Amino acid sequence: MKSRSFAGLVILVIMALSMFASAAFAAEDDTKAWQDERLQWWNEARFGLFIHWGIYAVPAGTYKGKQIGGLGEWIMNSAKIPVAEYAKYAAQFNPVKFNAEEWVKMAKDAGMKYIVITAKHHDGFAMFPSKVSPFNIYDATPFKRDPLRELSRACRAQGMKLSFYYSQAQDWHHAGGAAAGGHWDKAQDGSMDKYLTEIAAPQVGEILANYGPRVPGVLWWDTPMDMTKERAEILLPQLKLKPFAITNNRLGGGYAGDFDTPEQTIPAAGNKHRAWETCMTMNDTWGYKSYDTNWKSTTTLVRNLVDIASKGGNYLLNVGPTAKGEFPKESVKRLKEIGQWMEKNGKAIHGTTASPFANLSFNGRCTRRGDSLYVHVFEWPREGVKLSGLVTPIGSATFLNDGSKAEYTRAGDAEGAPILTIMPPAHSDPIDTVVELILAGPLEVAPAAGEKAK
Repeated sequence: MKSRSFAGLVILVIMALSMFASAAFAAEDDTKAWQDERLQWWNEARFGLFIHWGIYAVPAGTYKGKQIGGLGEWIMNSAKIPVAEYAKYAAQFNPVKFNAEEWVKMAKDAGMKYIVITAKHHDGFAMFPSKVSPFNIYDATPFKRDPLRELSRACRAQGMKLSFYYSQAQDWHHAGGAAAGGHWDKAQDGSMDKYLTEIAAPQVGEILANYGPRVPGVLWWDTPMDMTKERAEILLPQLKLKPFAITNNRLGGGYAGDFDTPEQTIPAAGNKHRAWETCMTMNDTWGYKSYDTNWKSTTTLVRNLVDIASKGGNYLLNVGPTAKGEFPKESVKRLKEIGQWMEKNGKAIHGTTASPFANLSFNGRCTRRGDSLYVHVFEWPREGVKLSGLVTPIGSATFLNDGSKAEYTRAGDAEGAPILTIMPPAHSDPIDTVVELILAGPLEVAPAAGEKAK
């Protein structure tokens, strides 16, 4: 599936569009109302699945019999594997156990609302049949299938948003691509501008054009190494193919995108001024590494999700599939257990906004949807938990884990500030017991307890 004439045509179109792309992008796409409209589904989702999958799953962290430190998907860079030698892993990549319907179902059952998968990572290998470069899953492997198209169909059938990660700057295979630490193989040397024009921009065009009218929901850039404003503008015209798609803040060149991406960390106070999404691994690496067994517990993962939602952010939780096309069993187990919690408590995550309380006096969090508050309690004191500053009367209080009514009392402290005390349930959830408080009026929080909600 090679067509140099097609690539040349795409390049000419890109060069023509780039002359006016920046002005059009700023005038139309960056208006606040248009950004809010495009972000609506994403803000309601709160929880997504990140998938790092490529031929780095073949060595799985080991090169020439030696375990290579660092991230699994960075093995080419970490071990300084020559371009031609690394490319041979493609012949060994035959993920015959890949099943798009199963992957999407696992994500959906876990309570996730969108998937972001690596269309091309830093090693330059495209996980789709690219007409721009033969270094792709169709031309270079025995698999001869398009997993992105299969995922697109499965996502459409199961009501899941599909999104694509694309490494626009770092590319260790194609000449001219950037590389952290510098090039180690003369085959990598070349013009970055030419690489962006002839490889990156046309491939972005392919993935934006080829996978359905609403795919991708997100175009997820990464590591804007050596990206200037002028280089970013080589890629911007392609976004016109899917003007409703949202982008993150990693394109470079001063382009902020629609949301920020703290990695492997949860901001202490969230971000009140920008949409944001914490991306995080289940263990220590993104791409599959056979000996990385440092798995986070399900309790930690769920509480991370709750913490992030309580601060108004999204949680993009990663899985690194094997070279055979399977999720590691430890990931499958955790997704299933997260799903069991989400089945009962998902309404306290999806479509919620940040907590209206500046501080809580107990080990837990709070999320909000309209005139409902969701009080998340990680550990219950015998005397119950105290929610200070809630002025609005309570219409009802229910434990989501079993549907039972929650007992509570209302009083005032020495200064007269309202205090709601919620008594412990008969059966608590060891991960997080959620109390749904349906308010009897518009939310009002005393200024000392938090910002007054509108």
